[in-house]
Amino acid sequence: MSLSIDTGKIHPAQREFSANLRMLCSYYRSVADVCRKLNLNRAQFNRYLNGTSKPSSHTLERICDFFGVEPSEIYLPREHFHQIVQVRPKQRAERAVFTDHIARLQHQTTGKFDKYLGYYYEYYHSMSAPGKVLRGLVHIFTHEGAVYHERLERFPQHANLDETYKCKYVGGTFYLNDRIFLVDYESLTGNEIAQTVLFPTYKNKVARLSGLMLGVASSNQRSIACARVVFEFLGKTIDMRAAMRLCGLFDPHDEEIDPTILKVIDNSPHKDQNHFYTIPL
Repeated sequence: MSLSIDTGKIHPAQREFSANLRMLCSYYRSVADVCRKLNLNRAQFNRYLNGTSKPSSHTLERICDFFGVEPSEIYLPREHFHQIVQVRPKQRAERAVFTDHIARLQHQTTGKFDKYLGYYYEYYHSMSAPGKVLRGLVHIFTHEGAVYHERLERFPQHANLDETYKCKYVGGTFYLNDRIFLVDYESLTGNEIAQTVLFPTYKNKVARLSGLMLGVASSNQRSIACARVVFEFLGKTIDMRAAMRLCGLFDPHDEEIDPTILKVIDNSPHKDQNHFYTIPL
């Protein structure tokens, strides 16, 4: 692998980064192989290699994690960096294996989420407020070739309904074996990871998706719970402020929630059912 590069106009730190990145790529069959494993655009990656472009902090972390180095190390003088990399080839290979698994899942998801991108209301029986139905807001979007999501929830602060606190979950979204998987963590407090599994729809227009959510109640008991959930599609673009104002906790008897949604998210045990099943809408 050889690249002819005019380094005269490149910042010294960027020049070292490019040289170090080319050296790391030399451990693989080709630059194309690296881009495929990282799920990065080849043309953009070439600009990193020749020093004409600098990756974002998120992309830099992905690249460094793939090769098993730290972002602060990859800008070191190439001689020093080469010595560091030589003493830990095993770590580099192990990290590449795990990163490759995630990249493969992201690659399988590519193109299958186009009609699912956008905003949704999510409905499920609250794990922290028994007897209440929670309506939250979910945004599914793409970033640098991968699919991610945000879930926003708001709750009344104790008995004062005018004061609320919010939860913000961020995570990855995957399409695997005709199922939609959302794995996220609560980014404001960092005290919970949740998973949602949804049935996709085979209709051209997305209306509702149903499935199960596994999470942890935000109460002091931190109880683990599983609940049926419905995602109601709102559109590709929405008025975020107006949508968030309609989020919160609701009494299922107050007619604020569509009765057909209440029926799907009912967690009552079914006769002769040994597991917690749900059905696609």
